[in-house]
Amino acid sequence: MLWDVSLQKTYKSQQHQFDIDVSFQSNASRLVLFGPSGAGKTQLLKMLSGLTTPDHGHIRFNHIDLFNSSEGMCTTPQERALAYVFQEYALFPHLTVMQNIAFSLSKSWFNPAPQFSHPDVDNWLDKFELRALAHQYPHQLSGGQSQRVALARALVMRPKAILLDEPFSALDESLRQSLRQELSQVQAQLNIPMILISHNPDDVASFGDEIIEISKGRVVKHTA
Repeated sequence: MLWDVSLQKTYKSQQHQFDIDVSFQSNASRLVLFGPSGAGKTQLLKMLSGLTTPDHGHIRFNHIDLFNSSEGMCTTPQERALAYVFQEYALFPHLTVMQNIAFSLSKSWFNPAPQFSHPDVDNWLDKFELRALAHQYPHQLSGGQSQRVALARALVMRPKAILLDEPFSALDESLRQSLRQELSQVQAQLNIPMILISHNPDDVASFGDEIIEISKGRVVKHTA
């Protein structure tokens, strides 16, 4: 089983409480978490990645425990090696395209040097046609270019899986179509498992080998 997940977490504020209680198993290499805004999809993705710790439950990826509350076990995001691509891409504004991609390869607290060189960085600059933009900064990029940089930064670390939070929501429709195709080709070439969250039916049609529909913090439908 590729994914074996059972998670519970309560988010509280002074006026509101939101409970997530999600369980699923899946062998799909392309899994879509589908549902409206506010359903709990992003919170679930952050728990899978290790950015947020669940209150209870377990996360198993490829038969390996990443989190198990009954055993007091919680691996770090670095140990999980699951690449997370944020909805707003979260590029470092003070780093160039090349430095952003190289950031995951840095072995120190220092940012990669402007002339940093690494064959894996060169590979992704070429694969995503970013070579001409290597020394530009995020504010100089279009939405599609920013997404390519974010994907390259995630993939350069050779992750075990990639988690994508609404990756096309900030793009216009024509660009969405081309980047869906591009991402689909890259995922197939690398044969890397992927979880994508979206509220867009077109994303489901493109990537939904399996679809888990989430509403109000619960799984309401699982379609294989």
